[in-house]
Amino acid sequence: MTASAASDDSLDGHRKPHTGNGAAPYPVSGGPIVQLPTAFGDFVAQAWTDLVTGVEHLAVSSPTPPTDGKAPLVRLHSECLTGDVFGSYRCDCGEQLAYALELIHEHGGTLLYLRGQEGRGIGLANKIKAYALQEAGFDTVEANEQLGLPVDARCYKAAAQVLAEMGLHEVRLLSNNPDKQNRLAQAGVTVVEMVPTEVPSREQNIRYLRTKKERMEHRLLLDTAAGPVPVPAPDSPFRHEQD
Repeated sequence: MTASAASDDSLDGHRKPHTGNGAAPYPVSGGPIVQLPTAFGDFVAQAWTDLVTGVEHLAVSSPTPPTDGKAPLVRLHSECLTGDVFGSYRCDCGEQLAYALELIHEHGGTLLYLRGQEGRGIGLANKIKAYALQEAGFDTVEANEQLGLPVDARCYKAAAQVLAEMGLHEVRLLSNNPDKQNRLAQAGVTVVEMVPTEVPSREQNIRYLRTKKERMEHRLLLDTAAGPVPVPAPDSPFRHEQD
């Protein structure tokens, strides 16, 4: 959602729930919309609570709608403490997050930061256990299987309902993962375009990315010449050089 897309009754989160497919709406509740100035530019933010699980998510949106007449950009970003906060090179999560924020700030749209989805939904402690198995030779899929856990345990019902509540029924999805497109479609959100968020691979994550491409059907080129890994300047908004 952009700030202009929010109706007056969206501020307290007590609107009548909407659903795009005729099914009973998934229960979520939104809080007030506030200003969020960041190193990537100025945004507005709104916290949402999944009333089934109690997990809190955050919508970070451009304050202005898209100016090109296209559907807004939307990124469903799963929480990744190691990548998003500590800048881990084992994954590409933190760099995708930064790239998505830049695109949304420039072109309009929303990033939903989905908490409780660490390690594709298996949790932080289990993700670290999976890392240990990867260091023993297993890939990211095999590591989860060795732990008796799903390869991908994430649920997007709350995310889809938040998008519906924000009036985002048609979106351009910032993702390399076609499963997200399929899940949103099942929940009544139309993805009119998949916009790649691939960032250059690193020595430390190339096997992880190859596994996502080959075994999880992520749309990745794995071309290290695609552009430099983004590094935000300390005194200016983030700039990404990738096409």
